[in-house]
Amino acid sequence: MKHANLFRIAALLGALALSGCRVGPNYTVPVVPAPPAYSDDGHNGNWTQATPADTADRGAWWTIYNDAELNDLEQRCTTANSSIAAALHSYEQAHDLVLESKSALYPTIGIGAVANRNRVSNTRPLRPANQAQDYWDFLIPLNISWEPDLWGGVRRQIESATANAQASAADLANTRLSLQGLLAVSFFQLRGIDLQAQLLRSSLDAYTQTLNLTQTRLKGGLSTESDVEQATAQLEETRAQLIDLGVMRAALEHAVAVLIDVPATNFHLPDRALAGDPPSVPTGVPSELLERRPDIASAERKVAAANALIGVAKSAYYPSVTLGTVGAVESDAISQLFNSGSAEWTAGGSVGQLIYDGGRRKAQMQSAIAQRAQAASIYREQVLSAFRDVEDQLAALRVLDQEAVVQQRAVAAARKSTELSTLRYKRGLAPYLEVLTNQTIELTDERLAADLVARRIVAAAQLQMALGGGWNSSQLPNS
Repeated sequence: MKHANLFRIAALLGALALSGCRVGPNYTVPVVPAPPAYSDDGHNGNWTQATPADTADRGAWWTIYNDAELNDLEQRCTTANSSIAAALHSYEQAHDLVLESKSALYPTIGIGAVANRNRVSNTRPLRPANQAQDYWDFLIPLNISWEPDLWGGVRRQIESATANAQASAADLANTRLSLQGLLAVSFFQLRGIDLQAQLLRSSLDAYTQTLNLTQTRLKGGLSTESDVEQATAQLEETRAQLIDLGVMRAALEHAVAVLIDVPATNFHLPDRALAGDPPSVPTGVPSELLERRPDIASAERKVAAANALIGVAKSAYYPSVTLGTVGAVESDAISQLFNSGSAEWTAGGSVGQLIYDGGRRKAQMQSAIAQRAQAASIYREQVLSAFRDVEDQLAALRVLDQEAVVQQRAVAAARKSTELSTLRYKRGLAPYLEVLTNQTIELTDERLAADLVARRIVAAAQLQMALGGGWNSSQLPNS
């Protein structure tokens, strides 16, 4: 009868533990107002409103540039980069902590084996007359202990660990996005350097022809040595500019090497000039950004983790209940160890309530509440920062697009001016200084136009990063 009562008590406590009682506040996502639209959206830039298909996972977002070399580098970065690997291992650790927290819901079971050879003193007080002086003691104990989660403290701990694991998964996605974006930006900047190098080499050819013209005119008495020296200076100065580009190109090339986890010494990208306009980037609406940015998802999950810890702290105010049983088989002869008469056991439970702790539980509760408030503030700041990032890149694309149009007009005018002044110089109607001035203006305008090509494509890549690069919070693991 007593055994039946004990089992009934255990069953009742088990039912209470599984009934869903959880102390502490249930989680709600902090509210951050999102504007209905981006202020720069749709104002003559290379971006579009998102369509329903844009909400799907775009995964390899860099493929929009249709560059096979970039595609290969991005794939190598994703699989080989050490920082991405480190972030992956960090997530794996967080996931294992979830499994560790879940283990507290279940009983702990231990088993052992003991074999002792004992000798009893003949002069031991009250020694039974029939007790052997020497005997064996064989023991196989079994211990079962379980603390039912009556108040939900363990489940809140699991909730917190799960949210932290999801935050770690979002951090992994953010690390991957950041490094992939850095690779794309470095790649386009390097190709922009190649475009400027191509422009300088073309200018060197033109300046060489001009130098030959001044030398020919000098021989015919139609020019001066000063004209020849000015043409020579212009040629060498342009050659020096071309050489100087090598410093920037090497640094960008080395940066790409590190991102794909190869030694910079053994890595080289062949020259290839950047060309074309930036692709159209779907922006969607600002409210979607909360689901598309992994850094926002990480910050939000950390709020959820902190909120669950309040429940963990609150559960410490309630009694703790522990159920346990100890059983064993014991005999002085190993052959009789598993006989029914060799069994022994005891079972019971205990209840404990902390009466006074000097304010420790109150301090833990207040600390958990403050931690949640801190995490919520960081989340709001992250959301506002994300809106700013998108607005920055939309504004950059709009302004750079307008600047590129104006700059192309300047290039066309400079080329025409150089062409006319060179013709006048050949006919002896203009001094060489006029040609030199116009050629210098033309090269400056052309380099600015080339720089704008790279800056516009880089801005498009940075806009994709600001929008989350095709990631979505639905990709977060369940635990």
